[in-house]
Amino acid sequence: MRTKSLLVALSALCSSAAAFGQNATVTTNSSLSVGLLQLGGAGLNGQILVSANDWWGVIRAAQDLAIDFGKATGTNLTLGNWQGAVMPGAGNYSKRTEHVRRDPDPQWGWWGPPQPPHGGDGGGGPNGGSWNPRQTSPPSSEHNDTEGSPASSETTVYYTYQPTTSFVNYTVGPTQNFTGPTLVNNSTLKTVIIAGTIGKSDVVDALLVAQKFSELPIRGKWESYISKVVDNPFPGIDRALVIAGSDMRGTIYGLYDVSEQIGVSPWWWFADVPVKKSEGVWALEGRKTQRSPSVKYRGFFINDEQPALTNWINDNYAPGPYGPGFNHYFHAHVFELLLRLKANYFWPAEWSSMFNVDDTANQPLADAYGVVMGSSHTEPMMRASNEWPTFGPQYGGNGQWAFNSNQDAIEAFFRYGAERAKPYAASSLFTMAMRGSGDTAISLTDEQAIVVVENAVNAQLSILADVFNGTNVTEIPQMWCLYKEVQGYYEHMGLTVPDHITLLWADDNWGNIRRLPLANETSRSGGAGVYYHIDYVGDPRDYKWINTIQLEHTVEQMQLAYARKADRIWILNVGDIKPLEIPISHFLDMAYDTPKWGYDSVPDWLKQWATLSFDAEHSDAIVSIIERYGMYSARRKYELMDPSFYSVINYNEADAVLAQWRQLANDSQTVYDDLDDEHQAAYYEMILQPVLGGQAVYQIYINAAKNQQYVEQKRSSANDKAMEVLHYFKEDAKLTQRYHDLLDGKWNHILDQTHLGYNGYWQQPMRNTAPPIAFVQDLETSLAGNLGVGVEGSNATVSGDDMYHGNSGNTLILPPMDPYGPKTRWIDIFSRGTDGCQWNVTPWVNYVKVSPSTGYTGGANGTDTRVYVSVDWTKAPAAPNTTTVNINVTSSCGANWGNYPAPTVQVPVHNVAIPSDFVGFVESDKHLSIEAEHTTRNTAVSGISYSTLPSYGRTLSGVTLMPVLSPSQPAGTGPVLEYDIFTFTSVPKANVTLLISPSQNQNGALRPLKYGVAFDTETPQVIQFVGNYTGGGYPPGWLGAVGDAVWGMDRSGNTTTTTHDLTAKGKHTLKVWAVEPGVVIQKIIVDLGGLRYSYLGPPESFRAGVDKVGMYDGTNFAGTALSDVI
Repeated sequence: MRTKSLLVALSALCSSAAAFGQNATVTTNSSLSVGLLQLGGAGLNGQILVSANDWWGVIRAAQDLAIDFGKATGTNLTLGNWQGAVMPGAGNYSKRTEHVRRDPDPQWGWWGPPQPPHGGDGGGGPNGGSWNPRQTSPPSSEHNDTEGSPASSETTVYYTYQPTTSFVNYTVGPTQNFTGPTLVNNSTLKTVIIAGTIGKSDVVDALLVAQKFSELPIRGKWESYISKVVDNPFPGIDRALVIAGSDMRGTIYGLYDVSEQIGVSPWWWFADVPVKKSEGVWALEGRKTQRSPSVKYRGFFINDEQPALTNWINDNYAPGPYGPGFNHYFHAHVFELLLRLKANYFWPAEWSSMFNVDDTANQPLADAYGVVMGSSHTEPMMRASNEWPTFGPQYGGNGQWAFNSNQDAIEAFFRYGAERAKPYAASSLFTMAMRGSGDTAISLTDEQAIVVVENAVNAQLSILADVFNGTNVTEIPQMWCLYKEVQGYYEHMGLTVPDHITLLWADDNWGNIRRLPLANETSRSGGAGVYYHIDYVGDPRDYKWINTIQLEHTVEQMQLAYARKADRIWILNVGDIKPLEIPISHFLDMAYDTPKWGYDSVPDWLKQWATLSFDAEHSDAIVSIIERYGMYSARRKYELMDPSFYSVINYNEADAVLAQWRQLANDSQTVYDDLDDEHQAAYYEMILQPVLGGQAVYQIYINAAKNQQYVEQKRSSANDKAMEVLHYFKEDAKLTQRYHDLLDGKWNHILDQTHLGYNGYWQQPMRNTAPPIAFVQDLETSLAGNLGVGVEGSNATVSGDDMYHGNSGNTLILPPMDPYGPKTRWIDIFSRGTDGCQWNVTPWVNYVKVSPSTGYTGGANGTDTRVYVSVDWTKAPAAPNTTTVNINVTSSCGANWGNYPAPTVQVPVHNVAIPSDFVGFVESDKHLSIEAEHTTRNTAVSGISYSTLPSYGRTLSGVTLMPVLSPSQPAGTGPVLEYDIFTFTSVPKANVTLLISPSQNQNGALRPLKYGVAFDTETPQVIQFVGNYTGGGYPPGWLGAVGDAVWGMDRSGNTTTTTHDLTAKGKHTLKVWAVEPGVVIQKIIVDLGGLRYSYLGPPESFRAGVDKVGMYDGTNFAGTALSDVI
C-alpha cells in the first residue's frame, strides 16, 4: 500500500464480508473467529463435500469456490465425493467424486475442448416478484455422467451432449463431453462445507432425511438456497457449513455467495479485480435463507459488438466456421460472469456471430453451466439473424425473410431452432414472432404486418407443440419483444399476443421505458419484462464507446418497472460487456433484489461495490467519483458532443464544466496513485480511463468552441486553443493505447470503438476525427491594433468591426449586476498582434471594482487576461437605483487602436431590495433559475407526495411523485410544488420552462405524462409534454430530448414552456403539479426577457433565507472556482 492520502485515510472503514445486499454467512476477520467454524486458511486442508450425482454446473461452481479459497487464503479446498448409503427417497444414484484437474492452458479454465465420449458408465418470498416461483420449464435431456466407482480413489464428472452436424436439417453426431471436475472419494480431509441441490444431491438429501435442517422455506422455489452451520451432519464431521439449493442455480448462487464474501469479485477475470487476501475464513452462526429473486430471468445481451469485441475475439480465439470465433472457451467466461452476478439469462452476440454455429459446444455449455439461452428481440426460435442469409436458401422458397411469401421455408427454419434447443429445454427461453430483415419493420402496411406476425406466432406455437410432444406449449418459456413498431401494433392496432407469452416491453434505446403493463395486463400468465439499453446503435447517434450511464436514472426506471409488475424478464443490452462493468453489475443486482435497491440506494450500492472491487479505505472517494462521473457523462453522450452545446460566453458554463471534469480527474488520479499496484489495472479499466477519456472529449470540444470564438475575435490565442484541441485529441488516443497495453495486452482492441467525428449521421465514423479548428495569422497585427477587448455574454470585440456589434462602435455592454446576481462579471483583454502592450482598466465610479486593473498582454512577456468586475454595494447608490457605469480601457500602444477609438465597457448597475421577511428565489438579470428540489412548500394529498431523487439528472437532482402506482393527480388539487419568487421586472408574457427527464408515456395513451403550472391564483395550465405517438418511431421532439437528456429545450420542441402574465412586480408563488407518476422535474427557469443560451440552464438564483448578499457567488451553475479559463 502506498502512503495514504488524507482524502483516503479519512474515508477508511472496516471491510464487510456481506455480499451485495445480503446477510453475511462468513467472515475473514480473525478477531471475530473465536468459537466459529474455520473454513479455510493456512494449516487447514479442508474439503467441500458434494455428491457426484448433483448437477454438473453445481459441481463446477463448487470447484470455483474451492479454487477461490486458494486465491484468498493461499490454500485450495478439495472437492470430496460423498460415499454414504443411498437414503430412502433420495434416488438411486451412482457414486462419484473428484480432485482438481487443470487444463494445460489456464486461460480457458479447467475444462478442455469437447472430447469424445469417455469409457465409463454410460417466487417468491420477500425478494420474489409477481411471478409464480414454482413454475417449471420442460426438462433438458439427461447430460450428467461419471467415471469411477465407490471403490476407486476418484470420480470424474462429465457433461455429455451430442453436437449438431447440420445447420439446415437437425442431425447430431457422436456423444462428446465436458470433462471434470474430478472428485476425491473417501477423502480423509476435514469437511468444512457440504453443498448440493435438494432432490438431486445424495448428500443434501441424506441431511434432510436425518432432519439436520429444514428445507421448507425454499422447497420447490426458484433459485433459492439455505446456508447454515450444522452440528454433527455425519459421523466424523463435527460441524460444517451446509449450502442447499432449491434447484441448480439456487445452489450455484449459494456457492458464489461465499466466493464474493471472501473477496472474489464477479469481475475477477473480465475486469481483472484482484482477490482479497486473508489469513482465514470462518462461518458465522445462524441461518441464511435466500428467497427467490425479484425478477425471474435476469441477464444481458452482447450487441453492437463490432469493432471492439469482435476485434478482441479475432485476436484471442481461432476463427469460427463462418466468422469470428465466439466459441465455448469465450462463453465459459461469460457464463461464469453471469452466474457470479446472480444472473441466469443470455442473448449472444448478433452482428458477427451465430451462437450455435460458431461452436456447436456453445449451447451445451450454457445448459451445463445452468444459463438460460435466449435470442435477441429480432431472432426468433433460437436462430441467429445471420443463420437465415447463410442457410436460409437451402430451405427452398424464394429466399426472402418474408413469412407471407416464404412460409414453408421459414417454418422449416424455425423447426430446426426448436429441435436444436430441445435437448437443453430447461435452459431455453424462446423469442417469438418476427420482424423484417436486418432488425427493421416488416415491409408491409401495418395491418398486413399484424396478420403476418400473428400467423408466424401461430406457426411457431404449432412447431413447439410438435417438437416438444407431450409438453403443454404454454409451459415452454416464451417471450415477444414489443420493440419499436411492434408496440404500436399491440397498443393501437389489435395485435393479439397469447396470454402465456411474456410481453417484453422495450425502452427507447436510451434508458427510458416506452410502456409498462397496465392494470388489465398484469394478470397475464406470461407476465411482462423489460428490454433495457446501456449501449445502442441508431438515432440520434450511436453510443457504444465507454460507460455513460447514470445509475440513479436506472434505479428510477427499473423501480417503476418492478412496481408495475414487469418482473418476468430483465435483459440488458451491454454492447461489448467491457467497459460497462459498473452499470451491468448495478442492473443485475437490482434485478436480483429490487426492493433492496430503492431510489436513494446508489451511494450504498457503490460503496459495497467499491469495497469488494478495491477496498474500504478508498470506497468513499470512489463513490463520489462514480456518482459525479455518471452525472457529467450522462448530460450528453460523448458521441453527441460538438463545439456548440456548452456556452463559452454565458454563465461561465463551459469553464464550469471543464472545472468539474478537472477536479474529477484529479480525484480519480489521486485514488489510482494511492492504490496497490495489483488494483491499478482494474481501476484504470473501470474508473480512471472513463474519467480521463471523458475529460479529454470535453476538452476537445470546448476548446474547439473557444477556438471558433477566438478566431472570430482575431485573438492570437486562437492558435493556442487549436493546439489544445490537438493535444487532447492525441491524449484520447494515448488513453486508448494505455488500456490496450494493460496486462501484456490482455484487452487489446476492446476500446477500438470510434467516438469522435460524428457529423449529421447516426452511424459510427470510420475514423476518429477532431472537430474543425482554425488559425489566425500570428505574423501580422489586427487592423484594430495589438489588443482587443471582449465581455461576458457577447462574441463581440472592440475596437474594430464585427457582426456582433455596430460598425466602428467602440462600446460593449456587460450583463447587468445587482445584489442578488453573480458576484462578478468579466472583461477579457487579449492580444491581436505582434507587440505587447501595457493596459489599464478604469471604472468611472469608486463602487465598481476591477481586478486586475492593469497588466501586460501580447508579445513575449504577456498573456490574455480576464478582468473581473464587482460592485461594492455598501457604496453604491441606495436602492432602488439603476445606473450605467462606464469603464475605460487604455493601452500603452497608443490612444488609437489601429484606426479605431479606444474601447469602453459599460456595466448596468441595478441596486434593488427585497422585503426583509421574504424567503424564496429572487430575480436577477431578468430571469430566475430553480433546482426543483428547492421548494418553498411541498404538499401531500392522501398519502401521495413528492420525493427527491438525489444526484439524479444533469445538475443536482430530480423530483417525482410517489408512490409510482398513484392515480392521476389533477393540477390544482393534487400534491403541489410551490416556489415563492420575487420579481423586479414587469412582464406581460413571462416564459416558464421545466427541464424534465426524457421519460416516455409508459402508462399508456390514456395516461400520458403531464404536468400543471400556474402563478398565484391562475388557473393551472396542463401540459402534455410527450406526444402520443408510439408506433415504429418516437414522439415528436424525442431525438432532441434524449440527446439533451431532458425535455424542454429547443431541440425537443420547447414542449415544456408556458407563458404567464407577471406584469405585477414583487412576490409571486410558482406552483407545479406532476399530474402523473413518472414525471421527473429537474430544473425550472423563468424568463422575464433576459435569458441567454446555455445547455444546462443559468446558475441557480439567489435564495433569500438561504443565501446572503455578498456571500452568494452565482457566477456558474456548479458553484465552483474557475481558473485558467482563457
